[in-house]
Amino acid sequence: MESQAQSFLGMPGVGFFGMLFIGIIAGYIAEKVTASDHGLLTNLLVGIAGSFVGGTLAGLLNIEFYGWLGNLIVASIGAVLILWLWRMFRDRPSGA
Repeated sequence: MESQAQSFLGMPGVGFFGMLFIGIIAGYIAEKVTASDHGLLTNLLVGIAGSFVGGTLAGLLNIEFYGWLGNLIVASIGAVLILWLWRMFRDRPSGA
């Protein structure tokens, strides 16, 4: 079994600039799915965070993903989950 070395800011099967591109696209997809309105930088940050969340969930569920398309799908699912959770906690009525 071969082990693939990964850097902290890397995704399996894509390079650093590929990760940035996938992050922007995943953030944009999540923005449209959740009917949000963000800028390019926010989409990038949400997409990259989504890739970590989605990658962790895929690992826990033993789902393997490779290359651009696999990373884009996982990152998009993670980004949608992040925005959904953000809205859930932000819009929660404060009880006092």
